[in-house]
Amino acid sequence: MAYTVTPSPAGPVGSQYCVCKVELSICGQNLLDRDVTSKSDPFCVLFMEVNGKWVELDRTETAVNNLNPAFAKKFIVDYHFEEVQKLKFALFDQDKSSTQLYEHDFLGEFSCTLGTIVSSKKITRTLLLGNGKPAGKGMITIAAQELSDNRVITLSMAGRKLDKKDLFGKSDPFLEFHKPGDDGKWMLVHRTEVIKYTLDPVWKPFTVPLVSLCDGDMEKLIKVVCYDYDSDGGHDFIGEFQTSVARLCEAQDAAPLELECINPKKQKKKKNYKNSGFIIVKSCKITRDFSFLDYILGGCQLMFTVGIDFTASNGNPQEPSSLHYINPLGTNEYLSAIWAVGQIIQDYDSDKMFPALGFGAQLPPDWKVSHEFAINFNPRNPFCSGVEGIVQAYSACLPHIRFYGPTNFSPIINHVARFAAQATQQETASQYFILLIITDGVISDMDETRHAVVQASKLPMSIIIVGVGNADFAAMEFLDGDSRVLHSYTGEEAVRDIVQFVPFRNFRNVPKETLAKAVLAELPQQVVQYFKQQNLPPINSEPA
Repeated sequence: MAYTVTPSPAGPVGSQYCVCKVELSICGQNLLDRDVTSKSDPFCVLFMEVNGKWVELDRTETAVNNLNPAFAKKFIVDYHFEEVQKLKFALFDQDKSSTQLYEHDFLGEFSCTLGTIVSSKKITRTLLLGNGKPAGKGMITIAAQELSDNRVITLSMAGRKLDKKDLFGKSDPFLEFHKPGDDGKWMLVHRTEVIKYTLDPVWKPFTVPLVSLCDGDMEKLIKVVCYDYDSDGGHDFIGEFQTSVARLCEAQDAAPLELECINPKKQKKKKNYKNSGFIIVKSCKITRDFSFLDYILGGCQLMFTVGIDFTASNGNPQEPSSLHYINPLGTNEYLSAIWAVGQIIQDYDSDKMFPALGFGAQLPPDWKVSHEFAINFNPRNPFCSGVEGIVQAYSACLPHIRFYGPTNFSPIINHVARFAAQATQQETASQYFILLIITDGVISDMDETRHAVVQASKLPMSIIIVGVGNADFAAMEFLDGDSRVLHSYTGEEAVRDIVQFVPFRNFRNVPKETLAKAVLAELPQQVVQYFKQQNLPPINSEPA
């Protein structure tokens, strides 16, 4: 069972989960001109420092022929209060269609922490070249906005009888959505795709956070501008209008909303001017984009089960060379993994009663091999009270079992999957199951395990595997579908990646919090992904 958390400062939510999303808007000023016949075509790349290396997070679109770009694409970054998150913003002039950055001319970069941006809300800084010198007069402006409002707006737009702007053909229209900035100037929020050769375009539906479009204020005026696209970046103005989200919401699937597209210059010059066409709001829907915390705060329970490898390859637990040997400090790698994960997850479990299972050992009295036994030797009630209860049951069972084999994962995965399958009958986002498997080596029943994981991927369930010792864990990496989709031996694909594998040896000399973060890194998105796929909102969610 899990904690139902009230949003108070003393709440038991682990701080690494108290993540809010921050939206970063990027503008460039006076960028270097790298093109001979025209101006630079800049785009911005966001990097974050991870383990001392810069890792690319996202890129903006390319602004054609523009040394002062305002990028429509926003960077959305998870803001962790307890971490120093180093960011680097690098600008390049797009020369080729290649995704490789070395193929493009470098226009300068700026590095800082996310905290610096958030605390200032908006910063303008000098862009630097690789040698640390200024990139001409180039500047970058970064504005931050907390996306605490989880509402999103999905708009389906079209045009009718728009003005013809091209001499030898029809227009190539696209729309831009702007909101008023703090400085009173209009700020670009979203740009649609270009629809070629038409005066009656139908744009693809798009979704943006409501707080991006109107700061969450449905009555706030927004401006919609229609342009005719030109490849040289000098887009022709067709017309514009001002409206509000509240007005856009009047559009229904059966009754679209038509708004006149006005060109103020034409309106002044021509007495009989009516409009430059119509922009049609085919539909406007506001929904909530729920986060991991939304589900937890809504009362979702994280059900934690531990599976422990008692195969002979671990070594005799009486000898210091064994992975199950409990050292004078009262710990070993198995216990360290149990503590690291259990201490985080137990905050989300109201009764803190955890099933703890073992596999690969011979059990008394008949010494038959078992691949799913309760380590407290009570099959009807395999629950241990808290992480301490798991540790006590583990230490108590070691002298009473014989380490054997083989290393079969599928029985324990299927065991937890049966409970997860029962939970789906409630058809609510009330329970999510986490199986922590701690093992020293190579899986013997790989085909059955792959099949079990693929089936479990359809259920509210995630599997965390911690590899202890120094064995070859290539098979575990294979189960962790970060780089490729996992397939069952029948050819069936996993519907989502639910396995996170971490070798303990990478964390022997670091703070225990580091292991917990690595092991639980993918869990929040796995929980959200499952409930979204099932169309299940948090239990106590408000309508949008």
